[in-house]
Amino acid sequence: MHKRLAFIDTLRGIAVLAVLLQHALEVIVQHHPTGDYYWTFHNVLGYYMNFGRFGVVLFFLVSGFVIPFSFPNSAAPVRDFAVSRVFRLYPAYWTSILIGLATLLALDGKTYALPQFLANLTMLQTFVNVPNLWIFYWTLAIELLFYIGCTILFAMGLLNRSYTAVSIVIGAALVGTIVPMLIDSRTVSSLLEVALNLSAMFLGKIIRDTVIEERLRWRHVAACTLLYAIFAVTLAERRFGGVYHENFFYSYSIGSAYVLAALVFIVFATFGERMALRSMAFVGVISYSLYLMSPFVIVWIHRLVGVGDGPLGWSLFVAAIVALSLVVSWLTYTFTEKPSIAFGHRFRSDRRKRVVLERALSSQGAAE
Repeated sequence: MHKRLAFIDTLRGIAVLAVLLQHALEVIVQHHPTGDYYWTFHNVLGYYMNFGRFGVVLFFLVSGFVIPFSFPNSAAPVRDFAVSRVFRLYPAYWTSILIGLATLLALDGKTYALPQFLANLTMLQTFVNVPNLWIFYWTLAIELLFYIGCTILFAMGLLNRSYTAVSIVIGAALVGTIVPMLIDSRTVSSLLEVALNLSAMFLGKIIRDTVIEERLRWRHVAACTLLYAIFAVTLAERRFGGVYHENFFYSYSIGSAYVLAALVFIVFATFGERMALRSMAFVGVISYSLYLMSPFVIVWIHRLVGVGDGPLGWSLFVAAIVALSLVVSWLTYTFTEKPSIAFGHRFRSDRRKRVVLERALSSQGAAE
């Protein structure tokens, strides 16, 4: 049984709160008069930095740090990995769908077509060209792609070879930097954006291979981070353009989100548990539930309580969203997510041999 790394949970907490902050403040600036503060909001949330994308990329980096090392030392590691992911992801996801449907039905009387609902239950809707019930589910498709990629690499014996992740990041960066300058296609840019998100995940693995596994050196991290940053900035310019359209998605804000997320992750990984914050680590533990439930909390508070006027009213609105989101997410984590994970452990096959923690983790535990 693996122990958790508190600094990784701290990063998860920072990531999910960044996403929550972006969503809550967007509600204010999009649906309420903000007067002299209008462009201040847009500069903070859309022109200079998209905190939502920053948080999502931070999640991707964490996944890269953790997931490739989640294959158990058992008789059937691929099967056990798949089972653990199903019980980790789906029960909370299904709960989110039910809460979302109940929210829309209660507040707007809105329902969705049965085929779309059924496709979304599988979490595979993106792959069969069915719209997500809610837009923030898009990140789950990226996670599934990463799981599939890691499984294939593991089965081929390549996942934990020293230069596999390095080769993937370098190759993706070169293609992703050159192709957008040669082909002006939204479809191509969208596919390259998927590649960029997967690159962030493999960059997370490279960082772990350096600071914990000691398979790589900091020069590998530096080179891969530089190429990844060039990829991100180039693609963001092509994908979102150089003219700000007040929709919070602008080349500078998206590119800077990818770069800043990588730099923040590297700092935390370098200093390890010294960067852990207990309160933020708690938020990180429930971050998956918080990511899935908070959008509906925002809807309920916005519709039933409203938004006050001026900075004080806006601050109270955001504070109420954060507080209630934490409570709701703790409940779904406690009564849905955590029991489901524990139940999934029953289906694991026997271990091949007793697991010995890596030397670098002997005093702090391996990340879940």
